[in-house]
Amino acid sequence: MSQSTPATTTLNGGGADRPSVDEALRAALDAGPRPPRPGAVAASLTFCRRALLKVRHDPQQLFDAIAFPVMVTLVFTFLFGGAIAGSTHDYVQFLLPGIVVLTVVMISMSTGVALNTDISKGVNDRFRSMSIWRPSVLVGELLSDTVRYLMASTVAVLLGLALGFRPHGGFVGVVAALALIQVFAFSLAWVWTALGLVVHQPQTIMTLSGLGVFPLLFCSNIFVSTRSMPGWLQAVVNVNPVTRTVTAVRGLMSGSVTATQIGTAFLAYAVLIVVFGSLTVRLYNKER
Repeated sequence: MSQSTPATTTLNGGGADRPSVDEALRAALDAGPRPPRPGAVAASLTFCRRALLKVRHDPQQLFDAIAFPVMVTLVFTFLFGGAIAGSTHDYVQFLLPGIVVLTVVMISMSTGVALNTDISKGVNDRFRSMSIWRPSVLVGELLSDTVRYLMASTVAVLLGLALGFRPHGGFVGVVAALALIQVFAFSLAWVWTALGLVVHQPQTIMTLSGLGVFPLLFCSNIFVSTRSMPGWLQAVVNVNPVTRTVTAVRGLMSGSVTATQIGTAFLAYAVLIVVFGSLTVRLYNKER
């Protein structure tokens, strides 16, 4: 019996004189110059587009951005308005800027869950193997969330206008306030992404996020003025980044904002990004 020769994998099942698959792939790769490595901005925008496409194919992800601001605005206005301010009309003038901030804070918690889900499915392992700026995956996800934040903020403002809210800062003041809220949401979301990299179950992330977010919201000036609080509590509330944001947003919408209010708000955002952004990137670069 004659000894058979090993079979050679060829393209199109052809003879031995045709190139192998490996040779054909190598020739295709060498056919032209490779595209340059994408920069940090380009890579971040690409991952932002990826996240927005997921929302496009699953519009239910926008449900909380529409339903939640409607629910909390109506509940807190009519539940507390008469008891605190004497009328719902007077209370909504004070409450609405805080409700917009509250809405965005609550929605931002889902950022950590989305990141944790991608990691648990192994998607991020493929991203880490690519020749890109690694934090672009995180930055792109956070940038895409600004669409939901902006939608929720706009819904709350429009509902407030229907309930009698009148921003004396005018259209420019409202737009500036909404822009400030997006910066705040971007900085706060780094806290939830860091949590999403530490915890291994999405359900646990939501539980821990909820436990952490309620002190931020209720130890603030969203519902009542800090002037009604004891001195020691005022000191605690005034260092809360939510308080800094609500104060600046109220000032912008009322047309009475000061440079100090804007400056302290951005200082709080810078601290959040430096501390939790650095922690998130460090955790993300570690092998899991």
